[in-house]
Amino acid sequence: MASGDFCLPGEGMEILQQVCSKQLPPCNLSEEDLLRNPHFGKLLLGLSQHMDESGLSLTLAKEQAQAWKEVRLHKTIWLRSEILQRVIQELLVDYYVKTQDTNLTLDDKKFHETLEQRLLVTELTRLLGPSREREMPPLLGLEKADLLELMPPSEDFVWMRARLPLEVEEQLKKKCFTLLCYHDPNSDSDGETLKAAKVWKLAEVLVGEKQQCQDAKSQQKEQMVLLEKKSATYSQVLLRCLALLQRLLQEHRLKTQSELDRINAQYLEIKCSAMILKLRMEELKILSDTYTAEKVEVHRLIRDRLEGAIRLQEQDMEKSRQVLSTYEVLGEEFDRLVKEYTCLKQATENKRWALREFNKACR
Repeated sequence: MASGDFCLPGEGMEILQQVCSKQLPPCNLSEEDLLRNPHFGKLLLGLSQHMDESGLSLTLAKEQAQAWKEVRLHKTIWLRSEILQRVIQELLVDYYVKTQDTNLTLDDKKFHETLEQRLLVTELTRLLGPSREREMPPLLGLEKADLLELMPPSEDFVWMRARLPLEVEEQLKKKCFTLLCYHDPNSDSDGETLKAAKVWKLAEVLVGEKQQCQDAKSQQKEQMVLLEKKSATYSQVLLRCLALLQRLLQEHRLKTQSELDRINAQYLEIKCSAMILKLRMEELKILSDTYTAEKVEVHRLIRDRLEGAIRLQEQDMEKSRQVLSTYEVLGEEFDRLVKEYTCLKQATENKRWALREFNKACR
């Protein structure tokens, strides 16, 4: 490296490795890569000062945080109205389920009927919309004034509105207790006061558990990045090991292979000779256990006679071959004489048979 090149100190190298593992996408940069490219490492350090942990620039991160804050605020407002709307609808559903119960009082029926009528008229009025913004005629020729006539009496509405918070509070309490028992099944047997105390702390517990999950996800992400780096390092180490093994094979094993083959051949040859001697010894042992000396002598005499007969037959066969080779010199003339001799011999045999038969007849 030239004297004018930038060199990262040990602390800067650690900071740069943390930047590569957290703020930047997984790039599998090793310490050797950073040392070989010091100016690139300096560039990464400069970029890290303008980035947050997620990899966004500080300006964009600030704008994103503000946007998420507004989104959470609007989401909270929407959830409040949505929860209230669904709780009121569940109150009406529960009322129709309990209509078969004869214990319902007139006040209960009046409250739910007034609530349903008010919700229905309000929803239809909202669907009609402002009359000035409509370009098409209203549905079925209805106007807002027609729907407002269907509103319940003001006295019943005031009475219903005064009772509605108590009913909503009771319904929410049931839902909270249900959520508590789902989160902690052991709370099902607790009293209402103890359940209320646990519900009061349930939000903090859920926030803590959510934070634990987020921390676990962050740790998992860090572990995944570390695993990818280790996997890349492991692959490089394996490649180097394979290169070393190939080098060892080429430089050492191949040089001594011929000598090893020669030694193995000698060993196999000696082993084969030993096996043959062992088989011969076993054969002699079996023969000595099977035959006595007299039987062996008799077998030897029989073998000598058979070998003598075989030699005589071979001598006769050799003489016959010589005679045949002499006759083969004559060629086609010899074949004609053989055929003529065969015919004469067959005719002679036939006449002898006829003569024998004639003599038998004369007697």
